[in-house]
Amino acid sequence: MSDVEFLFDFGSPNAYLAWKAMQTMDAFKTAEIKTTPVLLGGIFKSTGNTPPMLAFGSVPAKMKYLGTEMERFQKRHGITDFQFNPNFPVNTLMLMRGCFVAIGEGYLDEYLAAGFHHMWEAGTKMDDPDTFAKAFNDAGLDGARILARSQEPAIKKALMDSTQAAVDRDVFGIPSFFVGDDLYFGKDTLWEIAERVG
Repeated sequence: MSDVEFLFDFGSPNAYLAWKAMQTMDAFKTAEIKTTPVLLGGIFKSTGNTPPMLAFGSVPAKMKYLGTEMERFQKRHGITDFQFNPNFPVNTLMLMRGCFVAIGEGYLDEYLAAGFHHMWEAGTKMDDPDTFAKAFNDAGLDGARILARSQEPAIKKALMDSTQAAVDRDVFGIPSFFVGDDLYFGKDTLWEIAERVG
């Protein structure tokens, strides 16, 4: 059994920041981490939740604070490569289906690194199929194969099932984490999780 389960969607900048931060925190360097891909749009649809830009877009001070909080988080963890994707929002359906191709073929870590890099460092339009394939080719993976396999019914079902399983466990947003049966939401809970597993 994993010490920590990390549920993510590439479309969430906070999921990227959490993923980067876990690499700098000692507790996560030694913990067994299970990485679970889910579709954030599906979670929002099932739970009635909305993205911060929609939920707080009419509250300028709130949006300004969210930006400040992200900057503080990056500074605390030495994250220097983040940039907001100019193509946002990016439809991550292909990306998230591709995770299950990578899981089945044994290169999820490399897939995560490339996917997060292109989404939140390089500002790549990752919902364009040709761009998607080239991005993963450049990372040393077979982008065309991943793209083709992402259309397989079993791969599509795997993402749907993973997303529904998350909703059934009361997940309402990303990033989310489980330690045992205990749910933690948001990158700011990493310190609480580290205290439990460190």
